[in-house]
Amino acid sequence: MRRRVSAVAAGGLLLLPVVLAFSRGGYFDAARIRAAIAACVLAAVAAALAPLPRSGRVAIGGMAALTAWTALSLTWAPMGGPALDDLERLVLYLAALVAAALLLRTRWTEPALLAGITAAAAYGVSERLLPGLVHLTRSAAAGDRLSQPLTYWNAQGALAAVGLVLAAGLVARGPERGVRAAAAATAPLLGLDLYLTLSRGALGAFAAGLLVLLALRPTRVSLHGVMLVLVAAALPAIAAETALHPVLHADSSAGDGAGMLALLAVLALGAARIAAPPADDPFPRMRPLAAAALVAALAITVVAAAHGGRAAVPQGASRLASVESNRYAYWRAGLGTFADHPLKGVGSGGYRVEWLQRRDFAETVRDAHSLYVETAAELGIVGLLALAALFGGVAAAVRHEAVAGAALAAWAVHAGVDWDWEMPALTLVAVLLAGAAISRRA
Repeated sequence: MRRRVSAVAAGGLLLLPVVLAFSRGGYFDAARIRAAIAACVLAAVAAALAPLPRSGRVAIGGMAALTAWTALSLTWAPMGGPALDDLERLVLYLAALVAAALLLRTRWTEPALLAGITAAAAYGVSERLLPGLVHLTRSAAAGDRLSQPLTYWNAQGALAAVGLVLAAGLVARGPERGVRAAAAATAPLLGLDLYLTLSRGALGAFAAGLLVLLALRPTRVSLHGVMLVLVAAALPAIAAETALHPVLHADSSAGDGAGMLALLAVLALGAARIAAPPADDPFPRMRPLAAAALVAALAITVVAAAHGGRAAVPQGASRLASVESNRYAYWRAGLGTFADHPLKGVGSGGYRVEWLQRRDFAETVRDAHSLYVETAAELGIVGLLALAALFGGVAAAVRHEAVAGAALAAWAVHAGVDWDWEMPALTLVAVLLAGAAISRRA
């Protein structure tokens, strides 16, 4: 009976990100509160079945401290509503992390999460592939950029990026041939989904995740998985920019949709067919090369942020070659706020007030578009220390978990350039991966 209850609870936990993905990402109150209640119930059930593993106490303690400090910041936050929203999200993440650390010992966690991400991607591109049969709600702000089902194109792209990193890792990891083949088969669809969002941050997160995978698991099998997923993901994007370019637009024609659907089917079958890896020989030189490439990419990003300015970003695929963004102004405002309130910050949800006082152009912004900058501005050094404990505890747990570690790295990179923390459908995937790594380490 204990095993059955544990299996049912684990299944319900793994379904949470999928349900939230189809509830506008869980961004709004109703879906977020229902998910938090479900996560608390699952955490209580899990706690009744097993004690909390010691290996996860630093990470869970960091999340608990962040939650408690956010709750305390309600006493000095300039706006109660946004601060309460932040607290609700943290309760959801804390409960989900505890439940995952107790329940998700199985190696099927990553395949299950990849299946959910693929389902969300299939829904998002369905209107492009089956025009006339499927009609999705369109966002005026998104334009032709794919934003469904999360309703925010950059978050949708980040979810696809995490899925692609999981696919590459599963092709390299699993002894199960069926899992490798199924993971490889998701790459073309996820690649198209990622490209249609035209999200520069998501593409960067995808690249970072692949480099971390090669650094954590420097073998020829890992290189095989990375190259297979890269090629399978890139070919639909190339086809969309050439022969099937109407698919780039929300009002694509039936013929182009059918052509892309056929191409995806062929590529998925081909990727599944060649997913069997070569001999798992070590490739020691790959680790320093991957680490150096990752450090260089992060350094270039920091330099671009320091010297970048506000300018019109090109439309279409040409935007992928541009480094112009309003985010640099958002980050400068956040860092300026941290400099003025270094210890406790301005209170959870207070960035939007500081932005109105510090902005140099007329734009309403709710978030700093960076988890790290916003935490510094709103919760100060205390909040940053709690976040560091959370990340440090998770990093210790995933040292020997290449698949989860690489996917978490992709999420962490994107969380530094967008408001992923406010999108539970995306962040819960990272929370469950972290909890699973903690559980397996125990």
